[in-house]
Amino acid sequence: MPLPERKAAHATVAHAPRRFIFLLLDRFTMLAFASAIEPLRIANRVAGKTIYTWALAGEGGETATCSNGASFKLDMGLDEIERDDVLLVCGGIDVQRATTRSVLNWLRREARRGVTVGGLCTGSYALARAGLLDGKKATIHWENQDGFLEEFEEVRLTKSVFVMDGNRWSTAGGTSSLDLMLKVIAADHGEDVANTVADQLIYSTIRTDQDTQRLSIPTRIGVRHPKLSQVIQMMEGNIEDPMSPADLAEEVGMSTRQLERLFRRYLNRSPKRYYMELRLQKARNLLMQTDMSVINVALACGFASPSHFSKCYRSHYNTTPYRERGTQGIPGALAVRLSI
Repeated sequence: MPLPERKAAHATVAHAPRRFIFLLLDRFTMLAFASAIEPLRIANRVAGKTIYTWALAGEGGETATCSNGASFKLDMGLDEIERDDVLLVCGGIDVQRATTRSVLNWLRREARRGVTVGGLCTGSYALARAGLLDGKKATIHWENQDGFLEEFEEVRLTKSVFVMDGNRWSTAGGTSSLDLMLKVIAADHGEDVANTVADQLIYSTIRTDQDTQRLSIPTRIGVRHPKLSQVIQMMEGNIEDPMSPADLAEEVGMSTRQLERLFRRYLNRSPKRYYMELRLQKARNLLMQTDMSVINVALACGFASPSHFSKCYRSHYNTTPYRERGTQGIPGALAVRLSI
């Protein structure tokens, strides 16, 4: 082929539409999926031509049902895709059950071929289960982080809204998919196109991979008091080895009595009670998202005695840790009750 023709061919390939394959796991989260696919549609409209295409894939190749009950007709099953495609796994409720052997084998095969693979919401679990996030930075919805950390120690889990580590992408769920796609559009076609897409979506604050998922502590608790926020941050960072009220108070330069008054005034509970609620919340996440024994869950949440853990758990949740796990129906499942 003469040189000018080779250049022309290369230019055609370089400007060919980029294709995204959305793997819809059973009971996937619609918001995370819609936040990823809609920016592509709008980008085509903004560009005045087709710069992105997409296809919906799933096991069986017929239909997929999301967590709100809506069903989607699929374009394909677990078929071989092009190396230049981007494969995004859309997860949601009971993602462990939805991550079947066939899905894992498909993900591994496509990853070996060099395909860029990402996880939306709890889709990151499927990637980690397939071993595709080992040694990589990744993120997952904050509610699933405790269980994820216990199961996948090789993954460098972050609290970012999204992560792009080479050809491994992940988002925290909800509208974080939108932030990821705007980043992709900006890289592919420039900031102006991405910003116009954001304007069309009435999305005025585009987040980066440096932004964290959860609201700041003052916003979350509805109180702006620097010492109170500092104490709560220490509590959240020391669940397995709880700090005493005296040590917490000393760290922020106040007396234990002052700390008690601070919590009573703003949170209507004692520091000890608030700390206990944080530990029990983590314990519940671990019971529902991992196959850790109840004893190990107790130890991971700072309870030296299983009987004391069970008593505290029953008092707070009106059920025992054993019964809590039994209601999930699938021992060891990453049974996500709320994935947005």
